[in-house]
Amino acid sequence: KVPKMLMVEGFKMGLSICFDLRFPELFRFYSHEGATVLSISSAFTVPTGKAHWHTLVRARAIENQSYVIASAQWGQHNEKLSTFGHSLVVDPWGEVLADAGEGEKIIFAELSQEKIEAVRARLNVIRNPKA
Repeated sequence: KVPKMLMVEGFKMGLSICFDLRFPELFRFYSHEGATVLSISSAFTVPTGKAHWHTLVRARAIENQSYVIASAQWGQHNEKLSTFGHSLVVDPWGEVLADAGEGEKIIFAELSQEKIEAVRARLNVIRNPKA
């Protein structure tokens, strides 16, 4: 699979899906390629969502000093499958800016290049391997 990136309103965004969340190397690749926003589309089941969703999403934001926008499917899909929900927007310091919780909702958060720069100036963990 070839990683996908795009520009959105001046932010370079790396795209991924829920299974990718367990592989921090992909997100570090995006960071080294200049991404400041990481997008994760997800359908975590309820058990794994409760156990891992918030922790993994916040970890990817913190270790890459990037915003994470994580859309998450929610609901009972059949007698065997329920998804967790909790779409999140997390800032580069790991603070949750918005959490949709359960149910169908639209959430908003303001992203700031200045916040990214401030976090990286405070504790720069992003190193360009090509430098």
